[in-house]
Amino acid sequence: MNSQWKFAALSGLCGAVAALVLVYAGSSFGFLPANGPGIHAYLMAHPEIVADMTNKLQQEQDDADNLASQQAVDKLGVKAFFNPHIAYITGPANAKRTVVEMFDYNCPYCRQSFPYIKKFYAQHKNDTRFAFIEFPIKGPDSTFAARVALAARKQGDKYLALHFALMGETDHVDANMILADAQKVGIDMNKLQADMKSPEVNLGISESLALAQAAKVGGTPFFVINGRIRPGALDEDTLKQMAKG
Repeated sequence: MNSQWKFAALSGLCGAVAALVLVYAGSSFGFLPANGPGIHAYLMAHPEIVADMTNKLQQEQDDADNLASQQAVDKLGVKAFFNPHIAYITGPANAKRTVVEMFDYNCPYCRQSFPYIKKFYAQHKNDTRFAFIEFPIKGPDSTFAARVALAARKQGDKYLALHFALMGETDHVDANMILADAQKVGIDMNKLQADMKSPEVNLGISESLALAQAAKVGGTPFFVINGRIRPGALDEDTLKQMAKG
């Protein structure tokens, strides 16, 4: 799970808890000096102990979060992610393999995963059911990008062209860049502006956020591949392995 999903306070808390547990256990069993100055000196001389315990606590928390999310997705069912109000859906309706991605256009980990998703889509668009879901959580520019993308769905396959263009950007996407990319991929800008005022756009975003909450999604990207969750960035090998089913 990517670190951007955790508040800084959680890391600090884990470190403090780890240190307290270490001190208590070490003193109780005679592994650490019993006096305060001695404990301080020992920890200063062996800071890797606290770091190791903090990492272990963090991993246990991540595992618990992932388990809760997987259980929530199992309860919802994969079909919940193929709601046309929420997702841009493409691929055969009877495909045995399904790939869902919830993303934010300003998410660096989404961009890190993008080349592998794009390549996999090109190779499997005729035998895999895909759901691309806007999940704007990184501020007003991300929300604007999601609104533009949702409106672009009314122009057929122009949506994917825009999606690939925005996800392929390396800088922060703002309104100017978003609209420039829309124009570059051949979107009818007058229609786009009109469609952005549609209640369906607001509904799409609100339903996406509600779905994420129900599925206990903590950040982006969030993948559901053949019913199995994958929080955070993935590489080509991981994607291939999960897609085998």
